[in-house]
Amino acid sequence: MIGLTGGIGTGKSRVADLLESLGAAVVDSDLLVREIQKAGSEALREIAEAFGEEYLLASGELDRARLGKLVFEDPDARRRLNDIIHPRVTRALHDRMQAHRAAEAPVIVLDIPLLLEGRRAGRGAGAVLPFDQIVVIYADEATQVARVIARDGLSKEDALARVRSQLSIEEKRAMADVVIDNGGSWEETEAAVREKWAEWTTSSE
Repeated sequence: MIGLTGGIGTGKSRVADLLESLGAAVVDSDLLVREIQKAGSEALREIAEAFGEEYLLASGELDRARLGKLVFEDPDARRRLNDIIHPRVTRALHDRMQAHRAAEAPVIVLDIPLLLEGRRAGRGAGAVLPFDQIVVIYADEATQVARVIARDGLSKEDALARVRSQLSIEEKRAMADVVIDNGGSWEETEAAVREKWAEWTTSSE
């Protein structure tokens, strides 16, 4: 059971894709969140009650960009949203984990961006799920900011605000069981991931 996390712009999703290609059963918590927040869901109804109907699109779906801007700028709004979403995501992750265990997947990877934020707060998947190792994909803050600017077309100020809305990557690095440095070339990162994969699959036999 691997908990995979990192920070914005560290390249965690690319590592998750590589692990899946190697044979890991990967569960993406961001996809689960989208499923939980889909139009007509109980969670979306609670979000509309908490923040207002203006956070819904004409289609009845969540206006993710608008809500995202709010929670990045307002810690209280972020806490209210987390109170709605985190319990549901944790249950869904647990159910997927159990299904993969029943199917005897040798390595199960739960890809959770805010895993360590949850562990520090004593809530959510980071606090309650039984991980064997927590793996942090690392790149220093300057690299994170540069990647977010290039990817999302944000100003440096906005990119830095997004990076700093999460626990710092240095704190995450200190809390990890395994750190994979993705601040250099992808070839170096891939080699490190393949080395860990060999270790995990050998120990699971």
